Amino acid sequence: MSRSRLQVLLEAGAVTRPGGGIAGAKDRPHPGEAFLVAVPEALDPVARAEDIALKIVFEDAHLAVIDKPAGMVVHPAPGAASGTLVNALLHHFGGALSGINGEKRPGIVHRIDKDTSGLLVVAKSDAAHQGLARQFAAHSAERSYLAVMRGRPDSGSARLGNVGGVSFEQGGVIRIEGNIGRHPSDRKKMAVLSGSGRRAVTRLRVLESYGPQARPWASLVECRLETGRTHQIRVHAAHIGHALAGDPVYAAGKAAFPASAPEQLRRFARQALHAASLGFVHPLSGEPLAFRSDLPADLAALVAALRASGKNDGG
Repeated sequence: MSRSRLQVLLEAGAVTRPGGGIAGAKDRPHPGEAFLVAVPEALDPVARAEDIALKIVFEDAHLAVIDKPAGMVVHPAPGAASGTLVNALLHHFGGALSGINGEKRPGIVHRIDKDTSGLLVVAKSDAAHQGLARQFAAHSAERSYLAVMRGRPDSGSARLGNVGGVSFEQGGVIRIEGNIGRHPSDRKKMAVLSGSGRRAVTRLRVLESYGPQARPWASLVECRLETGRTHQIRVHAAHIGHALAGDPVYAAGKAAFPASAPEQLRRFARQALHAASLGFVHPLSGEPLAFRSDLPADLAALVAALRASGKNDGG
């Protein structure tokens, strides 16, 4: 139970001493003293269950790993009240939902953007939700993404070395550390901020590059998250000058790809980002779990077209 949830129960008079009397938030407990906490039944969620197909790659009594398609919103929000992952989970899992903070909900521990495809884990019990949440808060869950970025982020390049927050690590890894928060003038966007925002760290490694050696059109890049902030990979990629192909927000205003680039690249209709792997320790059994997801059809076709049109060794 979270501290904030317990605070709400204290204020509602739901915590009493065995000998009688309601405990208040300002009362001082004594060593060895016991309390009785009356936890009400979880409230039904506002979202309704919908029979939406889900790709479930793993499931047990406590959690499930979902391979989310691009275009599906994770949680209902204004303008997206139905057709979301939560609506689908309510149908597939029925009453087997976590009830964190007094609201019955299908354990959304972490999220990926609507137009990002790939893996995420959801909790089916309160114990699993709390255990998974601790791992994500401690950054011990392992997550990697595959992205198609504009150009080629060169490890060790002088230009990148002069970008704030960029450093280089062994194995051609580019480390980006830059606090992320709401854009100061466009509240629908996130941005790298100085002196505010939340700490964010992304590591990139170029797998392949495509197009002319001197000026590649794009690169297939592995991205590993140390933290998990809203739009983190998309924001950090744009910050270093290599926005994701197809990103309607952070690549907006960038020069169009040249006519010599494959049509699939020039017209790709979403951010080219896929949550390819996910690893964590099962919060109840302690077993290490690891999952991988192949590129979905649209991204696989994009990479195939890029390879056919001009793969180079610049990566």
